[in-house]
Amino acid sequence: MEFPNCFTKLLFTICLSLFSLSCFSVVPQLAYATGGGGGGPCHFPAIFNFGDSNSDTGGLSAAFGQAPPPNGESYFHGPAGRYSDGRLVIDFIAESLGLPYLSAYLDALGSNFTNGANFATAGSTIRPQNMTLHQSGFSPFSLNVQYYQFNDFQRRSQYIRNQGGVFAGLLPNAEYFSRALYTFDIGQNDLTAGYFLNMTTDQVREYVPDVLDQFKTVVKYIYDHGGRSFWIHNTGPVGCLPYVMDRVPITAGQVDKVGCATPFNEVARYYNLKLKEAVVQLRKDLPSAAFTYVDVYSVKYELISQARKHGFVHPLKACCGHGGKYNFNMHHGCGSKIKVHGKDIMVGKSCKDPTVAINWDGVHYTEAANKWVFDQIVSGAYSDPPIPLNKACHKH
Repeated sequence: MEFPNCFTKLLFTICLSLFSLSCFSVVPQLAYATGGGGGGPCHFPAIFNFGDSNSDTGGLSAAFGQAPPPNGESYFHGPAGRYSDGRLVIDFIAESLGLPYLSAYLDALGSNFTNGANFATAGSTIRPQNMTLHQSGFSPFSLNVQYYQFNDFQRRSQYIRNQGGVFAGLLPNAEYFSRALYTFDIGQNDLTAGYFLNMTTDQVREYVPDVLDQFKTVVKYIYDHGGRSFWIHNTGPVGCLPYVMDRVPITAGQVDKVGCATPFNEVARYYNLKLKEAVVQLRKDLPSAAFTYVDVYSVKYELISQARKHGFVHPLKACCGHGGKYNFNMHHGCGSKIKVHGKDIMVGKSCKDPTVAINWDGVHYTEAANKWVFDQIVSGAYSDPPIPLNKACHKH
């Protein structure tokens, strides 16, 4: 992965500036989520989500084809655009706020954007990658592109909504943009992208500040478009994921007592430290906004390291996959098929009981694990400031 040169950084900033200036104001800049400065629930009318596969509810599937069966089997009883057997943390967030599941912005079929939109796609990074999806496995819809999509959605949704007719009931009210919850779960792929290009741990660490500079830039532009309540997840323990441990060589001395790869988790913790610092700076730069930093890393590592205590088994083994130490094979992933005597035979099958599995396909979590993670973070116990999800509009 190449570091952006000065021209690239300048171009990135100019592009964002042009998009910001071109968007007419559809929300009052001083508007704030219901709840004001008190301590009551915020009553978020919408969610706008930005992220990667941890929160993708159909974006990549709409662009490049559905995540195949058995994805979605546990809850949706079939593929539903999610890389899991069921619901994701973002689905449980929507449920808890009394909102419907988020439709993917890229999905033209059956979508309803009344209560928000999901701009996340599997494989997304914060920094744009210089390779195609098929070359690298990373999405072309990096965070800056997701912002461009949001900018366009905000402007055009109001123009279309004002035309009346059926679309008036499928698009958000203008005021929702200032009262919505803006959620972020992205950054994991920025770390793994370096490893998959054979970068050293030190080289990956070196570009983390640039990644987070680009993150802050996008957040500031969303703020300029009315965003005031931000719920930001840090990245999880990537060193505990089969697709990383299987693909990137490590020595026995680099494995912790749980079985996770220590160097990769150390970089994830470093990224999270710098992300938290970035959030602190955003609070200073944007004093009218409320920022909640959520320590998802600690929750996920607790789940993996104490799996049996929490009712799970085989924390480092994929539920859906084919062969190998971790039931993960990058050439025969979850849902993959092979030809046998001219017939397609599925080899990437689901395990018998996903409800006791943590890892779904070597990369993502099962619905049961996602629900467990959500149950820990919804109260604010792992947040800075320590406020519950439904009060995330309040500044502290």
